[in-house]
Amino acid sequence: MTAARAGGAAFGARPVMLAVGGDSGSGKTTLARGLAEAIGPRRCTSISVDDYHRYDRARRAALGMTALSPDANYLDIMEQHLQLLAIGQPILKPVYDHRGGTFARPEYLRPRRFVIVEGLFPLFSKLSRACFDVTVFADPPEELRHRWKIHRDTTSRGYTEAEVRRELARREPDSAAYIRPQRRFADIVVRFAPALDGFDPPGAPSTAELLLRPTVRHPPLTHLLTAGAALDLNVVRDEDGTPVDCVRVHGRAGAEQARLLARGLWDSAGSGREIPRGLGRLADGAHSEPLAITQEMLLFHLMQEVYQR
Repeated sequence: MTAARAGGAAFGARPVMLAVGGDSGSGKTTLARGLAEAIGPRRCTSISVDDYHRYDRARRAALGMTALSPDANYLDIMEQHLQLLAIGQPILKPVYDHRGGTFARPEYLRPRRFVIVEGLFPLFSKLSRACFDVTVFADPPEELRHRWKIHRDTTSRGYTEAEVRRELARREPDSAAYIRPQRRFADIVVRFAPALDGFDPPGAPSTAELLLRPTVRHPPLTHLLTAGAALDLNVVRDEDGTPVDCVRVHGRAGAEQARLLARGLWDSAGSGREIPRGLGRLADGAHSEPLAITQEMLLFHLMQEVYQR
């Protein structure tokens, strides 16, 4: 059995690379972390490109810069490291401590069979995008993203709500100029939000809406529509007017409907394995079936990349 099939990529072997981009507080870390945990540490290397900040938090404040500015990040080093990972070579990655806003000791990383990269800038340049097999952009409604960011930063990063709101306002120009434009380069755009029809019961998880662009091969979905209220499949217009598939996985779906949908999607991947455990886990420990199905969709793409090589 080769090293790649045993779990880790052989040294110098080309791993399967997935990017999850999005603005601060968009849910990209939750999405990427669940994937990495499902694949397992022996087979997956996971990194955040937010570690490539050029300045610590205090220095950025003194310079009047935000972390969303390209000038506040070592994007050239990020590109070099992504290229090295993409060809199976190790890197000495910087480490940024989000709790304190300072830097820790660099970390030596070797890419395993799968590499999952998340952060603010993975889709920013043509050179960085070329390193990935599949690209994703997390795009929740801004009102919801603000709520998520306020909750995260006040509970785990030492900010007050007033400080987070001021920072959101200060970051808005850079977000509009540098982060949100990366959306157009993603193979899959993921949006978690309350159902448009307003039929979700109280406490139901957010509906997942996935825009599937024809830049990669997506799983067959029409046979999954028998899952009833769990899933809708429609054709919508992309930002440039191009027709694209739009999949909605509803938070109001029952456990049995979600289980059937998950089983059908997983069987489409042809892995012959059990569905990984832990998919759909939110940051607070709660479970979301729409998140789990979204992560399964991304696992399908990762496995297809393996089969096609």
